[in-house]
Amino acid sequence: MKRLLCLFLLIAPPLQAEVPKVAVDIVPVHSIVASVMQGMGEPALIIPPTASPHSYAMRPSEARALSGADLVVWVGPALTPWLQEPLDTLAGSAARLALLEAEGVPLLELREDVAFDADAHDHDHGHDHDHGHADGHAEDEHKPDPHAWLDPAVGAIWASAIAEQLSAMDPENAAGYRANAAALAAETAAFQTEWQARLDPVHDVQFIVFHDAFQYFERRFDLHATAAIQTGEAAAPGASRIQALKETLSQSNLRCAFAEPQFNPKLITTVTEGLNVEAAILDPLGSDVPMGPGHYLATLDALARAMADCLGR
Repeated sequence: MKRLLCLFLLIAPPLQAEVPKVAVDIVPVHSIVASVMQGMGEPALIIPPTASPHSYAMRPSEARALSGADLVVWVGPALTPWLQEPLDTLAGSAARLALLEAEGVPLLELREDVAFDADAHDHDHGHDHDHGHADGHAEDEHKPDPHAWLDPAVGAIWASAIAEQLSAMDPENAAGYRANAAALAAETAAFQTEWQARLDPVHDVQFIVFHDAFQYFERRFDLHATAAIQTGEAAAPGASRIQALKETLSQSNLRCAFAEPQFNPKLITTVTEGLNVEAAILDPLGSDVPMGPGHYLATLDALARAMADCLGR
């Protein structure tokens, strides 16, 4: 018996360190984390892609995933302010990675005006706002636009930050995390090169979006939204904003109006009534794209194609 036990100990594989249990907020972040963890583990998703992350009530299964996490990866309170309390109560002992705070992310500020200034767009592109406060103003005077995943270059930065966090928690798999992050960075760079060329012919075509979620994509690919019905915080517009939108659009050369599957499209019809515009859908969360490592770039690809198709008509 002792001989058999010794033989088993000699041939048995060494015990592997347990891969951290990771919970994430939204599907694009889930995809980036899944890419970094590919071959080692899978993250759990908190907010389904059919829901708006700006406001959501978690189901019991999602709360359990959060309470069992070793690491929570989320965009940050600018996108999901309601999630702060569940994080404190359900995942108080878990490590947290707020991606908007990752080093090197060129944060943009929320646009509050009804009409967008194309000159300001050109001036601000690629500028690192140091999380929205680089100009020395008081912190509460600035609100960062949280939709940064729609810039593929930011996706690569986030993948690297996720890989470093996981490597610190799970050194045994560090090489794998970092290699996966580097592979995703190469894919995002190739995506950016391809779509910069394909979107260049329509860079000056005017369009309106339902809510101001696409500023990072616009800046990366030199596109110019005229206005948004809702601000980046997805607050319902009042009567004065609707009237101002109608006046702005009546004086523009608008070609496309983009709705979103997470919101009721009726307001698009209201503000574009009487205008000769094409209607299309932009989905910042990729609600109909299969989840997994390929989801992130597939979502950006679908968004880019919808832009190119509508603006190019």
